[in-house]
Amino acid sequence: MTTLMGLKINRLLMIAFTIVSVWHGFSQSDDVSNGAYKAFLLQKTWQKLDPDHNQKFTESEDKRQWRRYKQYDVNKDSILTQKEFTSNFRIPYLKTEGKRKLNVLYKTTKEDDLYLDIYYPKHIKKDEKLPVVFYTHGGGWAAGSRHGAANASFKTVHMALLKEGFCVVSVSYRLVEKNGTTAMRDCVIDSKDALRYISKHSETLGIDKNRFYAFGDSAGGQIAQMLVLSSPDSLIGDKDLAKYDYTMAAGVSWYGPTDFENTSLFNPDDRPNFKDRFSPRILKSGTKKEDALSLYREMSPVNYLTKDSPPLLLLQGDCDNTIPVKHAYYMEEKNKTINAPITIQIVKNSGHNWRKVGKPIQPTRDEIVQTTIDFFVAHLK
Repeated sequence: MTTLMGLKINRLLMIAFTIVSVWHGFSQSDDVSNGAYKAFLLQKTWQKLDPDHNQKFTESEDKRQWRRYKQYDVNKDSILTQKEFTSNFRIPYLKTEGKRKLNVLYKTTKEDDLYLDIYYPKHIKKDEKLPVVFYTHGGGWAAGSRHGAANASFKTVHMALLKEGFCVVSVSYRLVEKNGTTAMRDCVIDSKDALRYISKHSETLGIDKNRFYAFGDSAGGQIAQMLVLSSPDSLIGDKDLAKYDYTMAAGVSWYGPTDFENTSLFNPDDRPNFKDRFSPRILKSGTKKEDALSLYREMSPVNYLTKDSPPLLLLQGDCDNTIPVKHAYYMEEKNKTINAPITIQIVKNSGHNWRKVGKPIQPTRDEIVQTTIDFFVAHLK
């Protein structure tokens, strides 16, 4: 009975939010539809945290999610109640001086409805068509959200790019679940469909579809590489969006993997009996063994390099055990015979997410951020 009621509430919230989204369309600005979306997302998130409907969530149920939401445990009793969660739930957005179009539904799939957020610079000239940086979040293709665009160093990068005259679009994509129907390929296809969607509406949105840029970290770094290097007419998803083209101008990947065929690249210290935990996310349940290799190759950005590829900057930590620095060196080695405009920068003493390992990282996080900003500005056509 409780489960059925939860499903009915979720369905009603989804209907209410859909009505708001359709009604406002591109006329929505700032938080016009945010109330309905917040209610929908809150309900959806809590259902995942509390599948047994006992109105509480603890670390033992999901350590990854606990790290994310333990801040809502206000009485610090190591139990997150539904009341605490509801009272403290916030959706982070970039607080800008320019126009915002939040929670734009760009694609519907059988697994999920997918949204993006569009942030405009403060100053826009009349009839100006703006370049766009698309942000694809990290999280191992299985976690994270587009709202990461408003957190930590990503916020700093995006706010600076807005000041430089870029639009910033933060993209949601389907996430891989154990025994689910989504694979890494779907994450990439969704992100490419987000670009096609923006291209389709570029005139209405005041956007230049020939000046698209990509920026992502970790899993989002791999997706950003795929957006930059793979042809716009490859990896088709929504058939209604397939005909809309775009031109990639440049991209930046923070600690994103470059190849899945060579699984030794994920083994940071060449230990025996190493088990790669990411390549299996390329395969769906029931994938034939003979099809695995072609899927690994399809999701490897290194295989899309040509001498005519758009400029791409790869930043990688030399002490990263999640996505080892081997990936950057592998891309660099492969590129010696191709001569694509790829720039590799190794960050010393850095683990994943620019965490310091022993000594302070070199260059510093602030310098990494500035390098990223400068790269986009240098390739602003």
